Amino acid sequence: MELIESIMTKNPCYTAGRKITVKGLMLHSVGCPQPSAQAFIKNWNNPNYKSACVHAFIDGNTGIAYQTLPWNHRGWHGGGASNNTHIGVEMCEPACIEYVSGSKFTCKNVAAAKACVDRTYKTAVELFAMLCKKFNLNPLKDIVSHREGHALGIATNHGDPEHLWKGVGLSYTMDGFRNDVKKKMNNEEDEEMTSEEKTKFNNLVDIVGKLRTELDAVKSENEILKKAIGWNSDNKEEPALYAYNDNNIKKFISEDGNDIISKLISDGKLSVDENGAFAPLSRTALRLLIIQNR
Repeated sequence: MELIESIMTKNPCYTAGRKITVKGLMLHSVGCPQPSAQAFIKNWNNPNYKSACVHAFIDGNTGIAYQTLPWNHRGWHGGGASNNTHIGVEMCEPACIEYVSGSKFTCKNVAAAKACVDRTYKTAVELFAMLCKKFNLNPLKDIVSHREGHALGIATNHGDPEHLWKGVGLSYTMDGFRNDVKKKMNNEEDEEMTSEEKTKFNNLVDIVGKLRTELDAVKSENEILKKAIGWNSDNKEEPALYAYNDNNIKKFISEDGNDIISKLISDGKLSVDENGAFAPLSRTALRLLIIQNR
């Protein structure tokens, strides 16, 4: 979500300077075919506009949210008691609709209208999730539409925004909206890192990169060693050698030298019993001992 601060400082609602304790959020739609948030801001941000003022508009063309009042400022959006307790947010509406009476309208381009409404809906979900977290609100209890506000006796008689969703053929409902806000709050991504956190993260990335390079080098050396000692990758379970004079390793001893085997025994690196046999030892381990002594 992109949120741009565009406070309407010239509107009489702002200059009145009244504050509220935020107890809820009210979702509106503008009630006319105007998708541009900037058009409303330009019109409402003047000292002569005394009829309304909201906390934010959501642009229908871009989905960008514009904050137009401080969140704890008393707005003029719902009428009645809701202005004293609720933040009001207006979703802009498609240009291709035309109101005929009350909340009824016709639509010239249903696909374009749905796309516009879908954009504002998704941004509203993100914005309301942010505001619920900011003011410690319960999205399932503390969010209402203008229509629901009227039913509760705290707002004037309007049908928004449900009339818009239904009118363009979308299945959105306020119960669904509240649940979407709750889901967004539960699954919200981490906040952007500070510059200090970014520096620490980048340093960590560098360290991991160096460790990876070192590990690759070790793996490469290991492959060289495997080739040097005749490691067979298809037979990793090597048979153990039980006696250096066993017929099974005569060839091995003749290649590596019986004198070295004897030296390993005399140096105590290989121990033998009275029969000249030593504990199980793999061919690879024996080769490593021989290479080490060489």
